[in-house]
Amino acid sequence: MDTTLVSLPLDRVEADAVVVLLFEDEAAPAELKGVSAWLDELKASGEFTGKTAELAVQHLAPGFQAKRLVVVGGGKRDKYDAAGLRRAVGTSVRALKQKGVKKLAWFLSGGDAEAAVEGAILGNFEPDRYKTSSDAKSLESFVLIAPDSAKAGVERGKILGDAQNFTRDLVNEPANVMTPTLLADRARAMAAEVGLECEILDEPRMRQLGMGSLLGVSQGSAEPPALIIIRYKPAQAPTTKDHLGLVGKGVTFDTGGVSIKPADGMEKMKYDMAGGAAMLGAMRAIAQLKPSIPVTALVPAVENMVGSKAQRPGDIVTSLSGKTIEVLNTDAEGRLILVDAITYAQRLGCTHLVDAATLTGAIVVALGNVNIGVFTNNDALLARVLAAAKAEGEKSWHMPLDDDYKELLKSAFADLANIGGRWGGAISAAYFLKEFAGDTPWVHLDIAGTAWLDEAKPFLAKGPSGVAVRTFTRLALDW
Repeated sequence: MDTTLVSLPLDRVEADAVVVLLFEDEAAPAELKGVSAWLDELKASGEFTGKTAELAVQHLAPGFQAKRLVVVGGGKRDKYDAAGLRRAVGTSVRALKQKGVKKLAWFLSGGDAEAAVEGAILGNFEPDRYKTSSDAKSLESFVLIAPDSAKAGVERGKILGDAQNFTRDLVNEPANVMTPTLLADRARAMAAEVGLECEILDEPRMRQLGMGSLLGVSQGSAEPPALIIIRYKPAQAPTTKDHLGLVGKGVTFDTGGVSIKPADGMEKMKYDMAGGAAMLGAMRAIAQLKPSIPVTALVPAVENMVGSKAQRPGDIVTSLSGKTIEVLNTDAEGRLILVDAITYAQRLGCTHLVDAATLTGAIVVALGNVNIGVFTNNDALLARVLAAAKAEGEKSWHMPLDDDYKELLKSAFADLANIGGRWGGAISAAYFLKEFAGDTPWVHLDIAGTAWLDEAKPFLAKGPSGVAVRTFTRLALDW
């Protein structure tokens, strides 16, 4: 989709549709005075009140060059923010492209050009790559009507929107296509495209290093594992010794292993690499937006399968850190691959760590599909991450991580058990990771409830959401 900025008057813009945002209980902007009678009629009939996601269309509006004049509801002004703009633009794109609109213009009377462009790019995404025929249509051109000063925001919005869709494309791939090897290939190609360093550790190298926790998960699959390492280095020497490490779970398919999952819904387990995909998407954006600190992303990529060599409940593995782990449940595999990546990130010099994983069903029980669950061992880093998430409209909620929860992970036979029982499952999983982060400032994001949409939203297609890409990019840029 082509995205451009124009500074023409609203009525002179040529497009299949030109869209204006209207709020509840607010007068229309002066640019719509020529259609005031139409707007009064809409309000009087109750067809359009300005509530969020409402939409009304007038064809061949008098005085306008565009074929359609569209008004979209923004809700109440005092609750409106960049996230609201992103959703409003996405809603208009998804609704109008299905009506045959190919060129859509959006009138930005105020607000964030970056968020508007992101909304258009995200709204235009469809997860139908493998359909031989599809009813879904696509925009060809998005025009933002705004002052020339919005140019930087437009460019940044393009970068972030494309990075998030890059992540969504990775997550959307079926597991027979998206193996650990192919994920590594995609990462390598992305890195070459945007000028990042890429290193892939193969199974022999991981075995040589002693990544027994990661390799224990992968041993049941015929597909070899890969540890993907992507490095960004700023052009100028940083003024701080800080080095941000981003670690993302990359389970390209999760059967649960010997502790096998129920068949119902297992097909969705191709999304179990959404944390890793988010890190790759963030690195794609970081390479182009160029923060002032070094950033290294690590994605441990494996399949968790049931095979003759699969690890069993009761197996004990030795992690890269040297700590031993009793594997009580092979479906608690994400934490097992993450801890070796966390330890390796520390060895690479990362001073601050943030990980993201579709780690537990328990976080979905706790927070539903609305908030990311956030855990930490360091309040200062937590504040940075939450500030970045809030700025990008990615809802997040700080969860507890008291030392009392460590009791849940006790094992009579190893240093730690990999599960802590039914209650507080998201917390015990996070505490397991905390044991390996040690004193390094660390934040964990459990995105199991937010990385996938079971039903389409007015502004986003069903399937992968690309959540946390913007948060991680903002975190690096605002360091």
